[in-house]
Amino acid sequence: MRGDSRRSNGRGSGQTIRMRDVARRADVSPMTVSRVLRDPGKVSEETRNRVLETIREIGYVPNKLAGSLASSQSNVIGLVVPSIRNSLFADTIQGTADVLRAAGFQLMVADSGQSLDDEEALVSAFVAQRVSGIILHNTRHTDGTRELVRRAGIPVVETGDLAPEPLDMTVSYSNYAAARDMTLSLARRGYRRIGFVSLHTKENDRARERRRGYVAAMKSLGRAPDPALMTQVASGLAAGAQALVHLVQSARGLDVIFFAGDVLAIGALLECQRRGWPVPSRIAIASFDDLDLLQHTVPTVTSLRLPRREIGRYSAEVLLDRIRGSSTRNVSLDLGFEIIEREST
Repeated sequence: MRGDSRRSNGRGSGQTIRMRDVARRADVSPMTVSRVLRDPGKVSEETRNRVLETIREIGYVPNKLAGSLASSQSNVIGLVVPSIRNSLFADTIQGTADVLRAAGFQLMVADSGQSLDDEEALVSAFVAQRVSGIILHNTRHTDGTRELVRRAGIPVVETGDLAPEPLDMTVSYSNYAAARDMTLSLARRGYRRIGFVSLHTKENDRARERRRGYVAAMKSLGRAPDPALMTQVASGLAAGAQALVHLVQSARGLDVIFFAGDVLAIGALLECQRRGWPVPSRIAIASFDDLDLLQHTVPTVTSLRLPRREIGRYSAEVLLDRIRGSSTRNVSLDLGFEIIEREST
């Protein structure tokens, strides 16, 4: 019963609709129907459209599980992000989905909740479902995740940073270089006491690399990193507001704060407005990620712009190249970043 459906045709007959029924109605072979479903690029557009229209007309539902058991592979790509509540991942997910959909693949998205153990459980579930490839935002993983990927032998792309020792392929930008360059840019604008706020670094490799970039920039400026100028917080607007108040009240001479995340920066800006602290004359604010909102706040906020949609698109493309056998090499793509200077600094 490979690739066959057990679904009624919806007309009350209870009859099973099979792949051969689609083939007979569309005047093609069952092999052609199978190719349309699993590798549509190998079928002419005219034939592909005729088969798909027939599938819609008679209500055929392919048995994806049976097909994947037969081929040891499905047409599904798994993607794991730290949080589906974070809108920063939306562009990457959309870019990935756009490329995969055009190639006849489907995207399955999962949320690891910032937990490396939960990421391992999700990777295990994806492997059990015989996905054709996996995209992971994290670049740090449990030993179990690494072993799962090694044994599965499927292509994997990491997107959260330029991993020094990637599982397979990397498509991203350097969090370290981005934070370093923003800090140096603030120094060139005349700021001396530069504060830094990040998420907790214990299980967040991106936050750790951003903090490392800030520290490296301060050292290159001949300024010893001052613990009083740095703090780690949870995510959210309230955390950004609390970090702002803490640093302004405790770090003498502070003139700018670099928030390693847009939500934190927005929370800080709202707190400045609530307290009547003018930005940038009382305290300047810089951010990381460049959500669209930062172009419309008052004042507009200086930020690092990252190519998140392009990361999604390229990740899907290198996976597809590997799956189709057109590329066997490991890939490491640095898509860079851009500093956008605005009114807040």
